[in-house]
Amino acid sequence: MYNTFIFQPLYNGLVGIMDILPWADVGVAVIFFTAIVKLILFPLSKSAILTQARMKEIEPEANKIKLKYADDKQTQAMKTMELYKAHGVKPFSGVLLLIIQLPILLALISVFYQIIPTVKADILYSFVTVPSLKTHFLGLIDLTRPSLVLSILTGVIQYLQLQFSLASRQAKSAKNITNANDPAAKAGNLANSMNTQMKYLVPILAFASTYWIIPARFPEAASIIAIYWMTSSAATFLQELYIRKKHLK
Repeated sequence: MYNTFIFQPLYNGLVGIMDILPWADVGVAVIFFTAIVKLILFPLSKSAILTQARMKEIEPEANKIKLKYADDKQTQAMKTMELYKAHGVKPFSGVLLLIIQLPILLALISVFYQIIPTVKADILYSFVTVPSLKTHFLGLIDLTRPSLVLSILTGVIQYLQLQFSLASRQAKSAKNITNANDPAAKAGNLANSMNTQMKYLVPILAFASTYWIIPARFPEAASIIAIYWMTSSAATFLQELYIRKKHLK
């Protein structure tokens, strides 16, 4: 079922782009393909971002409930759910969206692992022909080997995306803080501190993964994964920017 309904359609989609655009190298095809997938998943991303933003808005009230009913977990859970319901927040929708997107994400990575050095003709649909693979990105970077340039760009774009996303959340948290000595405010400060650490750790992980970790076992896939990672991060940034300007004050 996974191969039939997830992996094969994605694999054929990427190969189909190279077939339709014979001038495009594998890297350019991956950029187009990633953008299309992100566009298809946009409604899910939009719902997750809006839910996250609304939960951030009522975070001070939720923290007060946690402190007030710290010794009564059942009442705490009930009051928290009442708060979510009153504000139209569906806290588990983000988890559901993650469950939906996870198989697609895993299939995408698997597709990129198996697109170089040769296309697997046996899993192509009858109307998709095997294209001639161009493995030099923009005629400059050999995609069959790890690329320091692409890995650095991946880390930088990932950092910029997190910088925007986390800065928006931290600004909202700061706005909600009325008393710095309030335990709820301290909890918010701790969360912001963890977010700040993540802002630096994830880009470092992105660089290390595409330049050292992945090449250690799949050297041909490293540059493709780097292009996918930076394209996905850039698309996430643009989507969140649009959603915050269009749907959030």
